[in-house]
Amino acid sequence: MKKLFVAIAVLLSANSFAQYRQMPAAMKNSGHVYGKIVDAEGKPMEGASVLLLHQQMDTATKKMKMNLLSGVITKKNGDFDFASVPVMGKLELRISNTGFKSKQQDFSLFTKPVPGQMPSFEKDLGNIQLETDAKTLAAITIKGADPALKMDIDKKVFNVEKNIVSAGGTAVDVMRNVPSVQVDIDGNVKLRNAAPQIYVDGRPTTLSLDQIPADAIQSVEVITNPSAKYDASGGNAGILNIVLKKNRNTGYNGNISAGVDSRGGINAGANFSARQNKINFSAAGMLHQMRGNTTGTTDRTNLGDTLTKVTQSDLNKTNGQFIFGRLGLDYYMTNRATLSLGLIKVHGQFDPNETINARTDSLLPSGTKSMNSVRYTSGSRTFDANGAQLDYVYNFPKEGEQLTANANYFSGNNTGNSLYTTNYLNGGNISGTQLQKVQNDGNIDFLTVQTDYTLPFGKQKQSKLEAGLRAQQHKTTNNSDNFTGSSSETLVKVPAGTNDYKSTDHVYAAYVDVKSSIKNFGYEAGLRAESSDYNGQLLNTGEKFSNNYPVSLFPSLFLSQKLKNKQELQLSYTRRINRPNFFQLIPFTDYTDSLNITRGNPDLVPEFTNSLEMSYSKTFKGGNNLLASIYYKHSDNLITRYLSPGTNPFTGKEDIINTYINANSSYSYGAELTSINKLAKWWDLTTNVNVYQSKINTSNIAATASQDAMLSWFGKLNSTFKLPASFSIQLSADYQSKTNLPVNNNQGGPGRGGPFGQAQSSSQGYINSFWGTDIAVRKSFLKNNAATVSVSMNDIFRTRTQDQYSESPYFIQNYSRLNNPQMVRVNFTYHFGKMDMSLFKRQNNKAGGTQDVMQMAQ
Repeated sequence: MKKLFVAIAVLLSANSFAQYRQMPAAMKNSGHVYGKIVDAEGKPMEGASVLLLHQQMDTATKKMKMNLLSGVITKKNGDFDFASVPVMGKLELRISNTGFKSKQQDFSLFTKPVPGQMPSFEKDLGNIQLETDAKTLAAITIKGADPALKMDIDKKVFNVEKNIVSAGGTAVDVMRNVPSVQVDIDGNVKLRNAAPQIYVDGRPTTLSLDQIPADAIQSVEVITNPSAKYDASGGNAGILNIVLKKNRNTGYNGNISAGVDSRGGINAGANFSARQNKINFSAAGMLHQMRGNTTGTTDRTNLGDTLTKVTQSDLNKTNGQFIFGRLGLDYYMTNRATLSLGLIKVHGQFDPNETINARTDSLLPSGTKSMNSVRYTSGSRTFDANGAQLDYVYNFPKEGEQLTANANYFSGNNTGNSLYTTNYLNGGNISGTQLQKVQNDGNIDFLTVQTDYTLPFGKQKQSKLEAGLRAQQHKTTNNSDNFTGSSSETLVKVPAGTNDYKSTDHVYAAYVDVKSSIKNFGYEAGLRAESSDYNGQLLNTGEKFSNNYPVSLFPSLFLSQKLKNKQELQLSYTRRINRPNFFQLIPFTDYTDSLNITRGNPDLVPEFTNSLEMSYSKTFKGGNNLLASIYYKHSDNLITRYLSPGTNPFTGKEDIINTYINANSSYSYGAELTSINKLAKWWDLTTNVNVYQSKINTSNIAATASQDAMLSWFGKLNSTFKLPASFSIQLSADYQSKTNLPVNNNQGGPGRGGPFGQAQSSSQGYINSFWGTDIAVRKSFLKNNAATVSVSMNDIFRTRTQDQYSESPYFIQNYSRLNNPQMVRVNFTYHFGKMDMSLFKRQNNKAGGTQDVMQMAQ
């Protein structure tokens, strides 16, 4: 009888469905309403009749009346679900069941817009008791046209999905266009002149930025002062969270892309997603080839007993490629519970080759006046990265109450071999040859388990309590063998150059965070507790090293005051930690590159940073935004590079070894301005300027002097022009003034950077000013602009040359490098998709309308 009742009601409402089909597609298919029918004891009710009505104009009487849209019979668990619900107008729910009092409830999907937030057209009506009032629960926001910048109390979210300059590139190219982020010549990033933590989808990752394709990125969250909810690691820097593209729209859609650059490197990719009923599936695969070309010169004077002058030029070419794959599956267990699984796979192979021409002149009267040499480096390296993420989300009937649990695993394996051939020249002839061969492999495993609970409280649920637990384990192994000789037949393994090392570290954390507001005043206060331990072992010698760090507390406080005319003031304070990483702790001298000898220090202790930041934001008419900030950071036990002399077992000569040490302290302060302007319907402009100063105190380290403070500034400009015929142009530029050499860089290990690259950060010195400009043109075509072609060029004036001056008690050096200037990329992308509500149904897909509702009633 109930099924017959629903069917008859639907047939009588044919006129309503006719009007409904005439509405715009974006209106027809964007609403989603669901809930559960329970009895007075809270038990689910099966077989209850639920009708959904919509208020519309009666064409005959010209009056508003309620017309039936759809009807269902509740399932065993009491759930009901309506899709394709109009987002505008009054809606009404009518529930009835034999032996129970009928229930009527009015509601609407349309809510008052909130600046900086997307509207939500999905509504959970909660557990509805037939004798009591129901509770309405607002749920997640569906995907819409995201603004370029969204502000939260503790982060800024930049939408980079439509960035055409980075099309066909990697995350490094994306970061060049994100305000507040600085990118150096090697692709290392800095956030307010310090190296940030890199996250992917809210979790730490073993992937580097050049292993993530730009076309897979939806947005970048810039968190300059992370709250107690986030991992306390990162020291005096913040967090860059890369949010990958996802699609949970009902139906299917995707895109394919292909491109090539001016050096012959190709890129290609495809992604697909589909959702119907309880399943959401997504898949993406991308190929990216790299053809790197870097040139450089070095002019260096070695001080001490062997007073010499070294002049060299180098050319580095790298050919390689990586493949990126991602699978995602969401299972909507109930209207409130979701289980998600994500998998990531990356494989890469690179073949770096380098040629260094060097001339060494003695500055001593009795020394050899000059010696010329040429060093050829050839080799290959491969890496495989695997990631898996399992998430469970449960939304309670109480509005905003949520429980999440997730496990995140990343693993990376790498292998490599390099052959260094140095020919010593006498005139035009080779007077001697020295060979060094290096074979290495390693593995990194990263496991994180976390659970979080959110509970709203207070009037209108405007306050929120968050708490969570977290445990992470990080395992690293590294094996390296060094061989030397005068020819390939005479290569002999050097025990002092052999390294077999493994380490394991753990971090355990708990946090509590409270967020609330009193009228226009908002606050968020949190406290995080973390403890950690580290254990390492040199397998070839049996030496063991360990550290146990006691529980440390990390408070955070955020205050905000909304002013008139869409203005807001924010003040925040946080305390964070920077623990030494694997390469900084390993007690092994790496002679892999004789021009860059490194050694870790197992006695390093963590550094602690206190950060204070104040911001002012103003929203103007027409989508214009202004954000101004001032900040101050102070670090104790700063981990910094340190130079010390040592004997090289390969040459028997004294060389400079680059290691690490804890300095007394450091500080940095600055002011930052970000402006997002829509100057015209066809012209968008984003401007970012950061003025800063930093200083490091090394008075506790013998034979060193504290770094002199230097006032510097960094600026970015991104301008987009929308032209007729679906053309658009994006012009980006950045400028870095003269600045001190970085006091810390945790992003690399042995072998990163150019000649003497690591040692430069250990000494006094500066980087000269430089600037660069990128441009891209895009054309959209076909129906609904489904296809696009873009052409881009980076560093169009060849001006991103990095000139550095550095000095120490052991040398004085001038160094210059230029990396991949005037690279041209051509990219093609085609989008496809269909919002098909019956995608996975076995019934006739052409039934539509009444047949769909009949299916829902069965």
